Amino acid sequence: MQKLIAVLKDKGLRAIVEKVAQGQPVNASDALIMLTTPAVLELGFLADFVKRRLHGNSAFYGINMNLNYTNVCELRCPLCAFSCDEDDSDAYTLSLDEIETRVGAAVKGGIDEVHIVGGLNPTLPLDYFEGMLRRIKALKTDIFIVAFTAVEYDYFARLNRIPLEEVFTRLKAAGLGALPGGGAEIFAPHIRAKIAPKKISGQRWLEVMRSAHAQGIKTNATMLYNHIEQPIDIVDHLVQIRALQDETGGFKTFVPLVFHGARTGIASHRSVSSGFTDLRIFATARIFLHNVPHLKAHWMYLGEKMAQVLLYCGADDLSGTYDQEKVVHSAGAATADRGSEARLRLLIEQAGLTPVRATADYTTRGLV
Repeated sequence: MQKLIAVLKDKGLRAIVEKVAQGQPVNASDALIMLTTPAVLELGFLADFVKRRLHGNSAFYGINMNLNYTNVCELRCPLCAFSCDEDDSDAYTLSLDEIETRVGAAVKGGIDEVHIVGGLNPTLPLDYFEGMLRRIKALKTDIFIVAFTAVEYDYFARLNRIPLEEVFTRLKAAGLGALPGGGAEIFAPHIRAKIAPKKISGQRWLEVMRSAHAQGIKTNATMLYNHIEQPIDIVDHLVQIRALQDETGGFKTFVPLVFHGARTGIASHRSVSSGFTDLRIFATARIFLHNVPHLKAHWMYLGEKMAQVLLYCGADDLSGTYDQEKVVHSAGAATADRGSEARLRLLIEQAGLTPVRATADYTTRGLV
């Protein structure tokens, strides 16, 4: 670390390195420096130092399936290519029997986890979701369920006219293990008004997560980038995630998600995220979010090669197999819509790291 400090010409980045070496949190001004620095290799090295301090040579992956129970959604956000109106020809809502059949087949294939998200469909009462989770748990008692975004929980509470806390209590009793981080997008109101105008506010997203954490439910936090946001909006997003984590300690993983714009209503998005942008964002997130244990490089969003690189720029989680993923692929992601354990282990091993199979709570399963 002292050698890195000695060769750095950028005084701002040098000061950040000194803070990290001493275990001091960096500030918002530091984050903006990191998001715009040309010294990307040095920044990546620093983020890798932070990651190894937390996780050594380990890199996590999961064996899971994706369950998108409906694409019918009241919001129809401009950023989304997945959602439909109820009367659209390709609209669908899975019955509980259909869900049980799909998950049952995946359980026979050896999955450890189910990841569940869907649209805001007014025809689905809370009983539907309780029954869904109970049926999944009946198929495999130790299966880990990561289910429903903060946007969905807010909707469940409003639609069923019950307190948010009751929603969490009932779904936790039915088998809920953790929450994904979706719906966070970018917290900045002026950006959110353009990309997801009908979605709950960033502040409400944080309130829902605060409530989940109070119930003892761990969650992810996401950030959608490469659309119309600016570096200052990313800094604001990171600041608010870190502040809530200081308060609750309930975030287990931060997941930057690169925006895919095909077939969406965001006409002015950047067509391709550069590798330099990806590296700066992941490295900055790892260094700034010192209080969030894990950083996920979702290979389906980033591509395999970039995900491998990011394992050396702060990320410690390559994500899972995600059989039957629909949301990002509806928006034009060019990656496969499913992975295999052999492939994920190979990607991690090729990067010179030790693959660790785990569920979303980072409990190890099977091969280590």
